[in-house]
Amino acid sequence: MRLSQYFLPTLKETPAEAQIASHRLMLRAGMIRQSSAGIYSWLPLGFRVLKKIEQIVREEQDAAGCQEMLMPTIQPAELWRESGRYEDYGKEMLRIVDRHGRDLLYGPTNEEQLTEIFRASARSYRDLPKLLYHIQWKFRDEVRPRFGVMRGREFLMKDSYSFDLDFAAAKRAYNKMFVTYLRTYHRMGLKAIPMAAETGPIGGDLSHEFIILADTGESEVFCHQDLLDFQVPTGEIDFETADLEPIVAKWTSLYAAADDMHDPAACPVAAADLVSRRGIEVGHIFYFGTKYAEPMRALVTTPEGGEVAVHMGSYGIGVSRLVGAIIEASHDEAGIIWPEPVAPFRVGLINLRVGDDACDTVAADLYGKLRAAGVDVLYDDRDERAGAKFAAMDLIGLPWQLMVGPRGVKAGTVEVKHRATGERAELAPEAALDRVAGTGR
Repeated sequence: MRLSQYFLPTLKETPAEAQIASHRLMLRAGMIRQSSAGIYSWLPLGFRVLKKIEQIVREEQDAAGCQEMLMPTIQPAELWRESGRYEDYGKEMLRIVDRHGRDLLYGPTNEEQLTEIFRASARSYRDLPKLLYHIQWKFRDEVRPRFGVMRGREFLMKDSYSFDLDFAAAKRAYNKMFVTYLRTYHRMGLKAIPMAAETGPIGGDLSHEFIILADTGESEVFCHQDLLDFQVPTGEIDFETADLEPIVAKWTSLYAAADDMHDPAACPVAAADLVSRRGIEVGHIFYFGTKYAEPMRALVTTPEGGEVAVHMGSYGIGVSRLVGAIIEASHDEAGIIWPEPVAPFRVGLINLRVGDDACDTVAADLYGKLRAAGVDVLYDDRDERAGAKFAAMDLIGLPWQLMVGPRGVKAGTVEVKHRATGERAELAPEAALDRVAGTGR
C-alpha cells in the first residue's frame, strides 16, 4: 500500500480526552476516531490490527476443537428473565423496546442465547461435549467510559461456551481453554499470567483471568517471581486426547492474584519472591456448572436413562481491548512498537527523496519485490521532509523500516531499522529484503 493513497489521518497533538498511552497513540496514529462516548470507528490502520488479532484468536479456538458460529447483537429479554439475570444485570445493560412493544437488549454476553440454541436441539448425552464460539460486537453501558478501547461501551469479543455431561468433562473443556489462552497470547508476543478471579455477574465457582504485565496497567497484580519464567506450551497439541491437567496445575501452582483478590496478610509468598507489577486483563474464563442450564431447562438424558442439566462454561477474550493492551505493553516516547504477529504492516518502506530518479527506481523495485514475496508493506511515497517520515513510521510502530536515500543509493545500500531494538544496518538491497522478510535475520 502506498501511503500517498492510504487513509491515515495522524495527529501531531494529543487530544485532551486521552489519558493513557494506548488511547493517545491510537488517536495520534490514525487508528480510531471517537463516534460518541465509549464508541469508536476503526480506521484502516486500526482495523488491520484488529483483524490480525481476531484471526490469531480464531485459529487457536479452531485448533482446540471449537466450532465458530455467529449470534445476533440484539437478544430477546425473555431469555434473560428465564435465567434470572435480566433485573440483576443493572444499568450496564442497554435495554430496548421495539415497535411491537417487545423487550430486547443489546447483548453484553451470550450465555442465555446459546443455552436456548443448545436446548432446542440437544437431547442426549450423545450430543455432548460441545464447544461453540463466536466473535461479535458487544455493548455495556459503562457509566464512565474512558481509556479509549480499553474501557469502551462497544467492544469486539470472542466468547466461547462449553456444554458437558458432568463436572469432570466440564473441567476438561475448561483446561482446553486455559491452555488455548496461554498459546493465543504467546502468539501475539505477550506473556499472560492466569490468576484466580471473582466470577462477577457471569456466576460460577471456578474462574481465571489472564493478565498481561504493563507499566501503565489498570490494576496492581502480585505473583511469585518464578511464574514469569514459565514456558508456554507450543507446538502441536492433540486437544482431543491430551491430558492438559498437568499444564493447568503447573500454571496455577504458584501464587498469582490481582489487587482485588490479594490479601497481604494472608499471602503465602515470601517478600523476596513476590513480584508486584501493573497489569491489564485481556481474557476471562468461567466454569459455572448448571447455573444457566437448570433454570432454562437445558437437559439431556444420561447413559442410565435419567435426565440431568448440562454443565457449562464460558470463555471470553476482548479482541478490541487487546489492541490497546498490546500498545500499553509495547510502546516508547516515539510511538507504538507492534509485535510482528499483530502489526498492521510488517515493513515501512521510506523513499527519502521522492522525485529523485535513482531513489524512485530503487524504492519501486523494493516495493514490488516485497509485495511479490507476500510481505505486508506500507510505502511512504509522499513528498514530505525526511524527519516527518521518520516520525510517522515510529509513531505507527511497524516492526521494520527500510529507508532509501540518495547517499545510500549511490553507495549501493539501503538502511534497515528494527523498531523494537532501534538497531540499524546499511545493507545491499537484496540483503535488506532478506532481513525484513524474515529470511535473513
